[in-house]
Amino acid sequence: MDVRRKIEESLAESAYVKLLLLQRQAAEIERIGKLLVRTLRAGRTVYLFGNGGSAADAQHIAAELEARFLKERRALPCHALTTNTSTLTAIGNDYGYERTFARQVEAYVRKGDAAIAISTSGNSPNVLAGVRAARKAGAKTVGFTNEKGGKLKGLVDLCLLVPSTDTQRVQECHLAVGHVLCDVIESALFG
Repeated sequence: MDVRRKIEESLAESAYVKLLLLQRQAAEIERIGKLLVRTLRAGRTVYLFGNGGSAADAQHIAAELEARFLKERRALPCHALTTNTSTLTAIGNDYGYERTFARQVEAYVRKGDAAIAISTSGNSPNVLAGVRAARKAGAKTVGFTNEKGGKLKGLVDLCLLVPSTDTQRVQECHLAVGHVLCDVIESALFG
């Protein structure tokens, strides 16, 4: 294996998918950004959830908004529903894994909040159940998924469709867009 060639191909592919994302999804990212700004400006909360790498992305984005991203400013109400292992395992044990996010959404999400569901495939049953519960609660829903969208695409109000089905490229773009949204939010709310 030519290690240098592998590195170059991987980074070039990553850059190419991000360029396609810019061309195809900039307007949707703008709509998502405006929704999140309206949500936070109204004093409401943003909730995020996903599995595996998507759980890590949910936690990463929530941390940037709760703590800070680029600006010194007040903390913003943003929570990842992937962080409490006692809650996740209790719900999984008592209700089944599919209810891990829906049960938490029932507990916390209210009308006017926003829920960001992250699923590389767009078909994770517990993520889909979480979205359904968020819609029932009156929250605006956002999906982050791949170019096909899976079932998630048809359930959410707004959907980021990364122009790839390669899991690593999709996840890289999810985090990149998460950072873009954090920048948009801070700029809009704190100048």
